[in-house]
Amino acid sequence: MNLHKLVLVSSSVIAIGIASNAQAAVTILGNNTLAQSCFLAAEVGGDAKIGIETCTDALTTQPLSVKDRAATLVNRGILRAELGDSAGALADYNHGIQINNALGEAYVDRGATLIAMKKWGDAIDDIDKGISLNAKRPYIAYYDRAIANEALGNVRAAYDDYKKAVAIEPGFTLATEQLTRFRVIKRSDGT
Repeated sequence: MNLHKLVLVSSSVIAIGIASNAQAAVTILGNNTLAQSCFLAAEVGGDAKIGIETCTDALTTQPLSVKDRAATLVNRGILRAELGDSAGALADYNHGIQINNALGEAYVDRGATLIAMKKWGDAIDDIDKGISLNAKRPYIAYYDRAIANEALGNVRAAYDDYKKAVAIEPGFTLATEQLTRFRVIKRSDGT
């Protein structure tokens, strides 16, 4: 009897730092210019330290709606994560989620920080929650979850998540590049 089994092989585990580049800022709905500036700092980059100061000023000096306060905390968390302040980032994500637990991006971004901390299972749990809450950029969620799955040795799940990220966002080069590391081989030994 000649059995064939589909086996996926990744050529190497990717650098964990890539996850921190795949985060999604949360849009501010009100007319608060400091909170908007905080969002832009998290969304498009720039000097993260100045962005954190802007976010903190928005949180401490401006009246914000509940949604905008939660979003500003998450955006400040992204900037803190960018600077390698995982504890500060987690504190901001946790506070933002406590205020508004329906922000899918908050869970995905917290998952990315957990990946940087090598807390793979917790990262997957958060990212799954973000996906279930319809995070606005699901391709980022699938990409980040692929990183965590691959780190746990779940190669097939990682491959499927990278493929899903590309299916959702065909121009997402981070995921496309990761897929080039995989080979599909058929084995006839039944293992």
